[in-house]
Amino acid sequence: MIEKVKESVYKLLMNETSGHGSDHIDRVYRLAMTFAEKEQADTLVVCDENAPNETINKDIVALAALLHDVDDYKLVGKEGSEALTNARKIMTNVGIDNDLQGTVLQIIQTMGYNKYLKGIRPSSLEGKIVSDADMCDAIGANGIIRSVVYAVSPKANGTIFDKRIFPNANITSLEYNSDVTTHSTDNAINHFFEKLLKLKDLMMTESGRLEAVSRHEIMVEFLTHFFTEEDAPEWLEYLTCYLENPHSV
Repeated sequence: MIEKVKESVYKLLMNETSGHGSDHIDRVYRLAMTFAEKEQADTLVVCDENAPNETINKDIVALAALLHDVDDYKLVGKEGSEALTNARKIMTNVGIDNDLQGTVLQIIQTMGYNKYLKGIRPSSLEGKIVSDADMCDAIGANGIIRSVVYAVSPKANGTIFDKRIFPNANITSLEYNSDVTTHSTDNAINHFFEKLLKLKDLMMTESGRLEAVSRHEIMVEFLTHFFTEEDAPEWLEYLTCYLENPHSV
């Protein structure tokens, strides 16, 4: 079942060049399964023998990780994203029962940074694991690459960095996800301040938190070198202030 879904997803997204293609799906899938193993191991270490252990359904983790972006609004538009047409079709085609489909779709509907801005987050452990894996792939070395790739894709405005345009560090859900796939302060570097540098503090599992810390530091080091090479002291100052208090800039 999982392999059939994987095959369908990879075929659907293999030519996607916005940073949301099959390579992204593969990394999220592998990281989510790693997190699931670690979180399951942690639940077995229980001090109170009468405390319930939360068993992780790895099929749910796998399916949600594989399908989480097949209906992303940046790929299929808002209407298509809300309908989750591709996810439903793929699961139906491989014979996944309605109950399991509903569980997976519920996770997908509560994932993503824009959903967080609206106060919506996964509630199940499986959902938290997949959400953390997805957010972790947005940061670190691959996160840097994905930010640049998306900025120069047809879905964005082609801008990597503009010294004159500072980020909207306290961007709202409406500003972040307007009727188009870009906004007035959108570019690859600003994306770090509007989203990526915030993700470390949004992890919902211990596995995610540990992974996000090292990836966060990679981004900070990159931005420090980038602004130095660009001879942009005002941006180095901005970075320092942001790291001290993101809400103060």
